[in-house]
Amino acid sequence: MDIKSSFEALDKQFTSFGGLEQGGITRLLYSKEWKEAVTQLETAFKEIGLDAQFDDVGNLTGRLQGTKYPNEVIVSGSHIDTVAEGGHLDGQFGILSALVAIQSLKEEFGAPLRSLEVLSLAEEEGSRFPYAFWGSKNFFNLADNADVKDIEDAEGIKFVDAMRDAGFGFRQNDTVRDDIKAFVEMHIEQGKVLEAEGKSIGVVNGIVGQKRYTVNLKGEANHAGTTPMGLRKDTVVAFSKIATQLTEKAVSIGDPLVLTFGHVTPVPNTVNVVPGEVTFSIDCRHIDQEALDQFANEIETTIQTICDEDGITCDIDRWMDEEPTLMDESIVKVIESSAQKKVGDQYKVMPSGAGHDSQIFAKYVPTAMLFVPSIDGISHNVKEETNIEDLVKGIEVLKETLYELAYKE
Repeated sequence: MDIKSSFEALDKQFTSFGGLEQGGITRLLYSKEWKEAVTQLETAFKEIGLDAQFDDVGNLTGRLQGTKYPNEVIVSGSHIDTVAEGGHLDGQFGILSALVAIQSLKEEFGAPLRSLEVLSLAEEEGSRFPYAFWGSKNFFNLADNADVKDIEDAEGIKFVDAMRDAGFGFRQNDTVRDDIKAFVEMHIEQGKVLEAEGKSIGVVNGIVGQKRYTVNLKGEANHAGTTPMGLRKDTVVAFSKIATQLTEKAVSIGDPLVLTFGHVTPVPNTVNVVPGEVTFSIDCRHIDQEALDQFANEIETTIQTICDEDGITCDIDRWMDEEPTLMDESIVKVIESSAQKKVGDQYKVMPSGAGHDSQIFAKYVPTAMLFVPSIDGISHNVKEETNIEDLVKGIEVLKETLYELAYKE
């Protein structure tokens, strides 16, 4: 089979489910567009001879039975949902690349020794409801139904009602699968590193840990014309010092540490009043837990020091504290060897700066990821794109990886 034409046909077909006039996709969990996509995916699995099965919440697997070790399963896939006005590759490429790779393996080599599965996870993005990783968390019986029982989307539709209208419900079986020997997730990079370095493949060795804060500073609101500079307790000035000093420290430490001040709300936020209060967010990420912890201490110490100097009080809420997730070394080596065979030295071993379903899987089964470049690093955007040549190379490396894992003794 021709990998390029097969992928392009599938991508065109599935991009139509939630496809937008300006390009890209909006395909939110349990929406009409989502249901159309998973229904067609079930058909696509069956058409190439895979046994297609939904679980209770809408995760879909397509299985090619192994001949010698059927109860040892190699799984590849990603999530089927998108963000609002997202691209056609984030999530979808991971599923379609696995489908094309397994179809090509089946046609070329017949049935594998170990069973192969394509996995379409119901949800990862958290775009419709305030809950992320619903698919992978249910896959391992981690989801607490109470967390979604009363949540609603922006239109006031309850999670439970949307789920039932789509034909699914809460997980009924507490049993967690113990037959998965490897999970390999293909994804676009969603960054500029591969493109900047001229690499076709990223071999992911870990997913960064994240610490996120909401910080509130309180000073004193006062008249902008009558309050001398030396008598002010200006929270925006304090915030600017915090952002500047911490950014300079992050730059001096260097990659792979990243720091972002993404949301800032001053009060009263008007032209002629010294802002007496400001609330802002901080997002800090690193692949090394010790380095992440050290910089978190730097964040909190810097905030407190500046506030003390400026006569301002602060409340620091660290509401996310996710540890880095390391990929399985043996699977990483298989992917690296496959990349070497298919693209020579045009690959890079690298961490992922974004979260993925693999961070859930890695806690329970041997897991690794592949990246292909993103043009201009754009993702979660209708302009999200990757050169078709790089997409094909990614599928070829994935195919070689699955061959090594499922067809070799």
